[in-house]
Amino acid sequence: MRYTQTTLKKIEDLFGELDYTIRYEKGNFQSGYCLVENRRMAVVNRFFDTEARINCLMEILNNIEFQPDVLSDKSRELIEKWKRES
Repeated sequence: MRYTQTTLKKIEDLFGELDYTIRYEKGNFQSGYCLVENRRMAVVNRFFDTEARINCLMEILNNIEFQPDVLSDKSRELIEKWKRES
């Protein structure tokens, strides 16, 4: 996976399909992000560069449960591609 703004945008769109809001804020996050469970919100450290943001969002994606059939074909392809590469 290439760590570009385009890839970050695709991942952000994927989270939108899952009804998650992503916010980039400053904070004292031990892992660089936190999940606000009741509000379906992911908060990522705003000082992270593009690569770190992508890695955080992909880690969050691994920790949340969702049905792949609610995603668009492009989003499912992105997840499958990422799983093959990791």
